[in-house]
Amino acid sequence: MPAPCPDTPEPVPGRCGLLEVPENRARRHGRTIRLTVAVIPAASASPAGDPVVFMEGGPGGDAISAIPFLIDSGVNQDRDLIVMSQRGGLHSQPNLACPEVDRFNAASVGLRYDAPSTGRRLVRAAKACRDRLTAAGIDLRSYNTTENAADFADLRTALGLRRWNVYGYSYGTELALTYLRRHPRGIRSVAIDSVVPPQIVSLPWTWDSAREGVGEIFAACEAQPRCANRYPDLPRTLTRQVRRLEAHPLSVTVPPPGGGEPVKVVLDGGALVNLLVADGSALPAVDVPAALDELAHGNPERLARARAAGAHPAVGEFAHGLTNSVACAEWAPGFTEADVLKAGRRAFPGWPDTVLAQPPQLPFQYDVCRVWNVPDRTALQRVATYSNVPTLIVSGTFDLKTGAGWGPYTGRTLPRSTAVRIPGIGHFVVPQSPCAQSVLASFLTRPTAPDTGCVAGLEPKPFTITPDPESS
Repeated sequence: MPAPCPDTPEPVPGRCGLLEVPENRARRHGRTIRLTVAVIPAASASPAGDPVVFMEGGPGGDAISAIPFLIDSGVNQDRDLIVMSQRGGLHSQPNLACPEVDRFNAASVGLRYDAPSTGRRLVRAAKACRDRLTAAGIDLRSYNTTENAADFADLRTALGLRRWNVYGYSYGTELALTYLRRHPRGIRSVAIDSVVPPQIVSLPWTWDSAREGVGEIFAACEAQPRCANRYPDLPRTLTRQVRRLEAHPLSVTVPPPGGGEPVKVVLDGGALVNLLVADGSALPAVDVPAALDELAHGNPERLARARAAGAHPAVGEFAHGLTNSVACAEWAPGFTEADVLKAGRRAFPGWPDTVLAQPPQLPFQYDVCRVWNVPDRTALQRVATYSNVPTLIVSGTFDLKTGAGWGPYTGRTLPRSTAVRIPGIGHFVVPQSPCAQSVLASFLTRPTAPDTGCVAGLEPKPFTITPDPESS
C-alpha cells in the first residue's frame, strides 16, 4: 500500500509504501507486521524491466539508510532499485531496536572489553530489551532468516514483478542465499558482497575471517617496500600488544574522531582486536600498521580515538533485537564457548584465552542467548544453497568480518557463479570500489559473462607511514 517515505537525513528519491506480512506464517490469522518499501527510479531514461532489490546487512541494519551509498555506487543506473526495511528493522512495525543495548555500547568504551562484569552488564541490557519487546506481544521466534526471505518473496508478488535481481551484503548475503534456495522463482541474478555462507556461519567461524583479514593486511604491508621497512614483523607486534594490553589495560581520555567532549576509553586486548575487526570507519586498514607501531612505542591515541567513536551511537537506529533473534537461533546453536576458544587458539596461537573466548563483534553472545531464549533453527538454516541462477560473489581482501576466502567457498555449490576478490578493500565492497561497481554493472547487464577485467590491475592503497620514533 502506498505510504509516505520515511523522514531521513537525505530524502528518499523515490516512492514508498508498506508491505503487510504475517509475523509468523505458521500461524493463520496471527499478527501482521508492516515493512517500509522504497522504489528508487533508474537513472537511465530507458531502464531495463527487471529491477534490483537490495538486502541489508547486520542483521539489524537500516536498509533505508543505505540508499545514498547504493545510488552513489550506480546500482540504480540502468534499473529501478527496490529497498525494503527487513522485519524488525528501523522503519518496520514493530521495530526491534534496543536502546538499552545502545546505551550499554556507549558506556562499554570505558570498560574492559572482555571482563565478566562487562558481560553481565550487556546481558542485563539485552534482557531488559527482550522483556520490553515480549511484553508488547512481539514473537521474537519469528524474526529469523526464513521469515525474512519469505517477506521478499511476498514483495516481488505484491509489486507484480515477473523477475528481478538480488543484491545483498554481509548478513544480506546469507539472506539472499536463503531466499534463492527457498524462493527461486522470479530471480534473474544474485550478487552477494562480503559473504556469509549459511551452511557454515557460526560463532567460532568469526575467528577464521579475522585471521584471514589481518593476514591479508599484514601481507599487503610486506609487499610495499616502505611499509615493510618501516613496520617489520607486524604479526609479532600485534601478538605482543594484545598480550600486553590484556595484562595491563590502558585508560586514555581522548576526543572522539568527530570532535566533541573528550571520552575516557579503556584499551585491553579484546578492544584492540575488535577495533581491527570492525568495519574500518574508525580505524581504516591503511592506518593499522601505524596504529600498532605507535601503540608499541607508548602512543595509544590513534587506537583510543577509534574506540571513542563508539561512545555516541545512534540510539534506536540499529535493531539489536533482530541481531539476537538471528544469532541465537541460527549462529550460536551446535557450538559451545569451548568451540569459540578452540577456533581462536587455532587462528591466533599465543593470544590470551580471555581474548579468544569472545567471538569478534559478538562478545558474550552465548550469555545473551541464554536470556534471549529463542529455539534452535539451524536444521532449517545451516544449509548450502545449490542453484544455477547466475551469481556474482564479491569479496574484499581486507575484510576481517567475512573473510575473502568464503566467497569461492560459497561458489562451490553455485556452478554459474563468478567470484572476484578486490584487493585492499574491507567489508561492504561495492560502495568502496569503483572497479567492483563496474563489475556489478556489467553483471547486471550480462549475468553469465560479467566484465571483471578491472580487477587484475588493482593493488591496495599505500599504508600510512609515520616517522620512526627510534630514528629521531
